Amino acid sequence: MLRCPNCNSHDLGKVGTNQYYCWHCFVELSVTGGRIEAVYQVEEDGSLSSLNDLFLDRPNQANP
Repeated sequence: MLRCPNCNSHDLGKVGTNQYYCWHCFVELSVTGGRIEAVYQVEEDGSLSSLNDLFLDRPNQANP
């Protein structure tokens, strides 16, 4: 079962194809194949701010 990477909650709602929203900490997740691909904070105006640098373990593209 999918958990929020921020608060570890299971209380996620589906808001689009492969997109989920955490009702506890208000982040939106993009999921592909059961793996979280992107994490966003939903701002007061409805815009999204990327939190990928905090939650996704990706190699630094600048330093090979």
